[in-house]
Amino acid sequence: MPELPEVETVRRGLERLIVGKKIQSVKVSYPKLVLTGLDSFEVNLIGQTIQAMRRRGKYLIFDLGSQVIISHLRMEGKYLVFPDQVPDNKHFHAFFKLSDGSTLIYQDVRKFGTMELLSKDDEEAYFAKKKLGPEPTKESFKLKPFEEALLSSQKLIKPYLLEQRLVVGLGNIYVDEVLWAARVHPGRVSSSLKKAEIKSLHDETIRILGLAVEKGGSTIRSYKNALGEDGTMQDYHQVYGKTGQPCPRCGREIVKIQLKGRGSHFCPRCQKE
Repeated sequence: MPELPEVETVRRGLERLIVGKKIQSVKVSYPKLVLTGLDSFEVNLIGQTIQAMRRRGKYLIFDLGSQVIISHLRMEGKYLVFPDQVPDNKHFHAFFKLSDGSTLIYQDVRKFGTMELLSKDDEEAYFAKKKLGPEPTKESFKLKPFEEALLSSQKLIKPYLLEQRLVVGLGNIYVDEVLWAARVHPGRVSSSLKKAEIKSLHDETIRILGLAVEKGGSTIRSYKNALGEDGTMQDYHQVYGKTGQPCPRCGREIVKIQLKGRGSHFCPRCQKE
């Protein structure tokens, strides 16, 4: 699943490729992709200019001025831009013909992704309902509220971080990496954490997600950015996907367990339960 670094990398690619271009036609071949009414989606977008590409958490936002398209890539969604002819592909589900002759394509093998067309005035309320936490930056992600939330919770730390309420952008890959860097077992009860451990989780979340953005995200199976390129953050993973390999820090074998239905990689020596 694309996590924040992958979505941010896609946003940056689309910013380069489609901002300032006008939508001339829209065709959606998989109606369930659009949650806000397919007919109005296809009709209302014609003639609108893509003014900016933004992101909130793992959501891509196509800013059209008075309206926005909010897109969630889910498991396998991706955007591609073809300068002229579009090849046949049964997994291409949305086609946006642009004013320079290029075509923006939404591809989704699993068909879990979504798009919604909203008034920009409704955007704030839309995300308020999602109860998203702050962005993982020094400016937005403050230690004190994070610490208070964890110390007052009986939730297990990994599933809690995946909820997107404490901080946005952490998915299965980067939670494993952050927990390893902070030496915290994924199954620890949040309230059992020491303040030093919480500060480490906070700081490592900012550092690791920032590094992942810098490296263009992680290509594990099928992720590519809007330019059709792989990310390179997988080359910097310490524990994710490393089952049976030695821990880079202590040499103990990395193990994988199922925790609340999610595979979790960790070092049993560095991250004691």
